[in-house]
Amino acid sequence: MSTGNPDFDLYQLPEEHEAVREAVRAVSRDKIAPFAAEVDEQSRYPQEAHDALVASDFFAPHVPEEYDGVGADALATCIVIEEVARVCASSSLIPAVNKLGSMPVILAGSQELKQRYLPPLGRGEAAFSYGLSEREAGSDTASMKTRARRDGDDWVLNGQKSWITNAGVSQYYTVLAVTDPDGRRGANISAFVVEKSDEGFSFGEKERKLGIKGSPTRELHLDNVRIPGDRIIGAEGDGLKIALQTLDHTRITIGAQAVGIAQGALDVALDYVKERRQFGKAVAEFQGIQFMLADMAMTLEAARQMVYVAAAKSERNDKDLAFFGAAAKCYASDVAMRVTTDAVQLLGGAGYVKDYPVERMMRDAKITQIYEGTNQIQRMVMARELLR
Repeated sequence: MSTGNPDFDLYQLPEEHEAVREAVRAVSRDKIAPFAAEVDEQSRYPQEAHDALVASDFFAPHVPEEYDGVGADALATCIVIEEVARVCASSSLIPAVNKLGSMPVILAGSQELKQRYLPPLGRGEAAFSYGLSEREAGSDTASMKTRARRDGDDWVLNGQKSWITNAGVSQYYTVLAVTDPDGRRGANISAFVVEKSDEGFSFGEKERKLGIKGSPTRELHLDNVRIPGDRIIGAEGDGLKIALQTLDHTRITIGAQAVGIAQGALDVALDYVKERRQFGKAVAEFQGIQFMLADMAMTLEAARQMVYVAAAKSERNDKDLAFFGAAAKCYASDVAMRVTTDAVQLLGGAGYVKDYPVERMMRDAKITQIYEGTNQIQRMVMARELLR
C-alpha cells in the first residue's frame, strides 16, 4: 500500500550513505581486518589502519570541507566507525576519537582555533584526543583537580588526566581545567587545546586493558604547561558546558562502534553454526540456536536504528539530542555485550580461544558500556531529560 508520499514509501538510507558504507567496508576488509588479531595480540597501535583511513579520507571524516576535510555528516561518520569496528574495534577509535577531541573546537572554538587545528586533522596529518576524566573525577567531572591559571597573556596548566584514548599518538588534546577554584561548581571550568610538543606535557605508561588493546590509553601529565591565551576554547567558565555538549554529539559514535562490534560477532557466529555439524546435522538447524540468532539480529538491528536516528538528530542539533544520544549509546553497548557473549557461546570451545575473533570482540565490547559516560550515567541523562 502506497502512502502517496515518496519519503514514506521506502525507509532506507540515502544512496550517498550506502556508498560510504561500501567504500569503508572495502577498506576495512582489505586493509584493516588482516592486522586486527595481531594488533590485539601485541597491544600495538594499528598503524596499518591509520594509514588506510588517511588514504581513503576516513581518518577524520567529520571535519568540514572549509577546513580541508570531507565534510561527512554525523550519520556518515557513524557508518565509517561502525564498519571499521566490525573488523577491529581498536581501529574504529581513530575516527571516533578524532571527532571527540576536535568537537569542542568545532562547537565553540574561535575562527582562529578552527583554522589552526582542523585542517591538519582533516588532511590526516594530526590526530586529536580528549582530556576530561581524572583519577578521582570520572562520572563526577565537575570535581576535577586540574588547574589553569592566568599568567599575563598565557595560561599555565597543572594536573593530570586519566583514561585518555590514543594518548601519545595524537598531536592535539582538548583539556578541561578549573580556572576559578572559588567559583560555582561546574561553571568554573574552561577548555583548552594542548599540543603534544608543549613543554611540561607528558604521558603515563600505557594501561594494560581487557580489550581495545590496539588503542593506547594513557594518563596526561601537565607540569606547568604554558600555552598562549588564544588556545582557550570558548569563553572562560564554559568548559564543562562545552564538554557535555560534545558528549551529546559523540556518544552516538560509541553506539556506532558497539553496533559494528556486534555485527562482526554475529557474522562470525552465523558462518560457524552453518558449517559446524553435531548429531549428523549443521548446528544452525537446531531451533535453540536459531532462536539465539534471531534475538541477536533483532536487538542488533534495533540498536542500529537508534544510532542512526540519534545521528540524524545530532546533525540537526535537535533539542532532544541529549536523550536520544544517551539512549543510543546505552542500548547499543548493552546489545553489543549480549551479542558478543552469545557469539562466544555459539562457537563453544572455539569461541573461547584466539583462533576465532569473537573472544576479542567480547572483550572489546565491554568498554562501550563504560567510556564516554557509563551506562548508569546514560540512564541518569535520559531520566533527567524525561523529567525536565
